[in-house]
Amino acid sequence: MQLVQHTEQPDGLLITTNTGRIKLVAWTSSIIQVRYTLDAEFSRIESLMVVPQPAGPVGYKVTETGDCLAFSTGEVTVRINKKTAAFTYLDKVGRVLTREPDRGGKTLVPVDVVKSVFDDSVAIQLGQGVDGVRSRAENVKQVVDRRAYQTKLEFEWADDEALYGLGSHEEGVMNLRGTHQFLYQSNMKAVVPVLVSTRGYGIMWDSYSLMTFHDDAFGSYVWTDVAAELNFYFIYGPDLDQIVGGVRKLTGQAPMFPKWAFGYIQSKETYYNQAEIIAIVKEYRDRNLPLDGIVQDWKSWPEGLWGQKSLDPARFPDPAGMMEEIHGLNAHLMISVWPIMNPGGANSNEMREQDCLLGNRANYDAFKPKARALYWKQANEGLFSHGIDAWWCDCTEPFEADWKGAVKPEPEERLRINTEEGKRYLDPAYINAYSLLHSHGIFEGQRQVTDQKRVVNLTRSAYTGQHRYGTITWSGDTAATWQTLRDQIPAGLNFCVTGSPYWTLDIGAFFVRNKPDLWFWSGDYDEGVADLGYRELYTRWFQLGAFLPMFRSHGTDTPREIWRFGEPGEPVYDSLAKFLQLRYRLLPYIYSLAGHVTQENYTMLRALVFDFRNDPATYAIRNQFMFGPAILVNPVTEPMYYGPGSVPLEGIRKTRPVYLPAGSDWYDYWTGEHLVGGQTVEAEAGLDKLPLYVRSGSIVPTGPDIQYAGEQPDAPLELTIYAGQDGSFKLYEDEGDNYSYESGAFSTILIHWKEETRTLTLDERHGSYPGMPDRRQFKINLISGIDPAYSTGRTAQQPPVQYEGKRVVVVL
Repeated sequence: MQLVQHTEQPDGLLITTNTGRIKLVAWTSSIIQVRYTLDAEFSRIESLMVVPQPAGPVGYKVTETGDCLAFSTGEVTVRINKKTAAFTYLDKVGRVLTREPDRGGKTLVPVDVVKSVFDDSVAIQLGQGVDGVRSRAENVKQVVDRRAYQTKLEFEWADDEALYGLGSHEEGVMNLRGTHQFLYQSNMKAVVPVLVSTRGYGIMWDSYSLMTFHDDAFGSYVWTDVAAELNFYFIYGPDLDQIVGGVRKLTGQAPMFPKWAFGYIQSKETYYNQAEIIAIVKEYRDRNLPLDGIVQDWKSWPEGLWGQKSLDPARFPDPAGMMEEIHGLNAHLMISVWPIMNPGGANSNEMREQDCLLGNRANYDAFKPKARALYWKQANEGLFSHGIDAWWCDCTEPFEADWKGAVKPEPEERLRINTEEGKRYLDPAYINAYSLLHSHGIFEGQRQVTDQKRVVNLTRSAYTGQHRYGTITWSGDTAATWQTLRDQIPAGLNFCVTGSPYWTLDIGAFFVRNKPDLWFWSGDYDEGVADLGYRELYTRWFQLGAFLPMFRSHGTDTPREIWRFGEPGEPVYDSLAKFLQLRYRLLPYIYSLAGHVTQENYTMLRALVFDFRNDPATYAIRNQFMFGPAILVNPVTEPMYYGPGSVPLEGIRKTRPVYLPAGSDWYDYWTGEHLVGGQTVEAEAGLDKLPLYVRSGSIVPTGPDIQYAGEQPDAPLELTIYAGQDGSFKLYEDEGDNYSYESGAFSTILIHWKEETRTLTLDERHGSYPGMPDRRQFKINLISGIDPAYSTGRTAQQPPVQYEGKRVVVVL
């Protein structure tokens, strides 16, 4: 592919080659869009992931030498080989960020796009699988609809470069180098086509078809199955927070969740009726165990009407009264809703009459605006109008074909059968986008009804831009093994590095027992909570969950409420209660991080390369992460006490190795011990201890013991300063729910620590919100590794600081 000519246009650089056309558009000095087509014009299809950019493109400069063309924005230069159109990306000092092969790295292969025709000859087969009702259309005719392209974008990544992202996948890979990944939506696969590099850049593909990533014997590239053109964005940081900021500039801001959504959420498969739900909430209150949410899983609908968005009147006779009682207990209800409906129900009939169903005559067509509006109307009338607080949008792939049989299909076979099933009903160019559109409908519908209740949508699938619709993605229906627990951590970290900030999992895994006739029902604990081995595994999963954006237990086979694992005074119960209470004490820190996510494009669940990109020792670490800027979390992912069947384990040390990243000193959260970064330590890790370390220079706000997120006892907030270097933290507060923050109804207090003068400064408060306290007290704790008096963790305690919104300076 040779360059023929180039034209500098107001909105970007147009390059004509001997085979097609390339266009480069600078949306900021750090974001460059690249489009390549063999057609006479670029596609006019509207992006589903990128929001309108009102400021428009920015200026650029083009320079030409004998063999190269250079497109420069001030921050990034794209050097283009005239003979091959190979791109090399450089920063403003000329350092190579990444490059395509010299022979050229952009390939388009024309393909015919086939679509299904659902006429009168189609036969519908209804069935019930482990993962719910399934409806399949047989005798489907297929015709050629249009021409499109398979696309391929190749790279020559540097030997010392690490890559992350692409979403949440079950395999447990952290650094993607030397691996491959198949990108299609499925249970335990949530796709987000964004790659992020330790060399300081990210790449976001505007494509919705099946994709594959390769960095293996087949080459280093990303391939897409069906696209109107090759369309991607190069995003320069160099810090990962800046890359995430670029993704969200393109795809939209992540809205605030209500404060209660950061408390503890109890779930299981499934609570049977409204009396049981209320009894569980009351039990938490009676035991003084904090709780903010309870979840009604599937089968809440009338018998035989799978997916009907109304409650069974026999088991839920008074939905409004149930919600009034739950709210009176200062708790909230999340409910499972599905995109598939059994034919014959009122919802299904209405969808069919308005031509809002896909070809299997059971799943609604989320790609049609009128179908999304109708789906919301049904959810509102049957559920939301009664006071239900949050959505659990299950099975949002929405098609899967491999959850059956005793033997797990090979990865290539799973790709084939799942994507073929999706293509039967969806445009092949959009099989990955169903969840994005489904989430759009829920968010848009609720926002039109009220601005007093923030959208919370727990969903099993994801895509780039879905975060702007108030979604949290969970990792799917996992099995209770220690290997699964280990693999969950990199799944979540790679998800959040893509710019999608909210991810969670089923604490304790979904499947606990083992059923040999079903490959996925492969837990190690047939006795459930009675198995001491499962109690240990659950405790470690729970400890991890306490440091995720959403703290939620869920699963089948065995109960999940805390008292099912023992009673007060017993080790497992006490450990669960300890970390439950710790989560609530950390809510001022966590909710401030949520404010930073919305206001500053922050990420709270952080792979170590977010903060320690210049420490190559962090690149391959898959079992440690930062929770916000301060706390290094090191989950225990090996058994120490019991195996399956309550078999005692002998000779197991109750420790785990922890790497303390270079560039900072650290403090043991539990003891206050001061440690130097750049070393691996052996951390105490008994059943009641999750190794936690706090970065020097951190300021961590914590609150008193509370029973629910909205509780406001008359007690000071604590500010704990971990000395050793200068630091700051911005305390964010608002009403805790509603969308008034979008109009500025929130407050921030910037808090500084100055190491040299040992002074803490609380700056003047910015902003306000209804109900904001005029004055408050802050209790100050100092933990210092420099002063020998504090080397073992003893804190210097000052009298509470009286704060009335004006600047306060405290010398410690």
